[in-house]
Amino acid sequence: MSSTRAPVPEVALRHGSARPMPAIGMGTANFPVVPATIRDAVLAAVELGYRHFDTASMYGTEPPLGDALAEALRRGLVASREEVFVTTKLWCTQCQPHLVLPSLRQSLENLQLEYVDLYLIHWPVSLKPGPAVFPAKREDAVPFDFEGVWREMEECHRLGLAKAIGVSNFTTGHLDKIMAAATVPPAVNQVEMNPVWQQRKLREYCAEKGIHVTAYSPLGGQNWSGEGNAVLDSEVLAEIAKARGNSLAQVALRWIYEQGVTPIVKSFSKERLKKNLEIFGWELTDDDLLKISKIPQKKMVTAAGLFSSEGEFTSVDFADMEIVEA
Repeated sequence: MSSTRAPVPEVALRHGSARPMPAIGMGTANFPVVPATIRDAVLAAVELGYRHFDTASMYGTEPPLGDALAEALRRGLVASREEVFVTTKLWCTQCQPHLVLPSLRQSLENLQLEYVDLYLIHWPVSLKPGPAVFPAKREDAVPFDFEGVWREMEECHRLGLAKAIGVSNFTTGHLDKIMAAATVPPAVNQVEMNPVWQQRKLREYCAEKGIHVTAYSPLGGQNWSGEGNAVLDSEVLAEIAKARGNSLAQVALRWIYEQGVTPIVKSFSKERLKKNLEIFGWELTDDDLLKISKIPQKKMVTAAGLFSSEGEFTSVDFADMEIVEA
């Protein structure tokens, strides 16, 4: 680890039993899943100084992440379980009140952990229980019991199995439904966010409610559509990076951090993992921030992407599941 790299700051979450969240996390979503690749990348990340790791039951990466963290403990790369911050997520097929706690217990078994630091509802979408299939059938979408599911998320927190609880891909409208039912409000909302999808309205709402925002696809995400990557192809970001002597990725990640948001960035390259940690100890200028604020906006991830293009939504209104902030 470089002795000149600034330390990773931490963010206090609203749930008192949660350890502070390191201000950058490593994502593990990768298709297809190659367990050895995930395990080796996580171990490399631990060696570099990462302590925040993000997974989900749907990713299929909980077991290799758990293996890597167990190995890191054995090797003494971390002194104790308490040094790492682990997030996992409840998939749509488990978004039924009676399935929330069993799903978390299965995730904990996969991860070889007694608790997770953060447990999130992955989408504001509920599917009929059964094996996770992607894309999902439209007719399998069912009404989301926000009150019932959140009550069971609170039970996971009460039992100490999840030190903090939250949501992912929730709009202000979805959050209103959770807040109306919550005894324990969500600590986090993880959403797509980067300089090309800045989420201003949602971030303002979350700041007012005390909900910390974490950002997936901070560098534009995986190029599923073949349309290119609007973040990495941004001339504005390239110009700022060149003037500063930083990489474009570092500028994008630093911008997210300066918005008070925690980026969750996926890379399995040790060199890129190292570079992604080097976003602390320097600042963007007001002129940089102004230029970034004017970048045209484009969202990549939508609820429609979860579903097959065939069939019909028979028991839900698709608009209730949409994750593009109105």
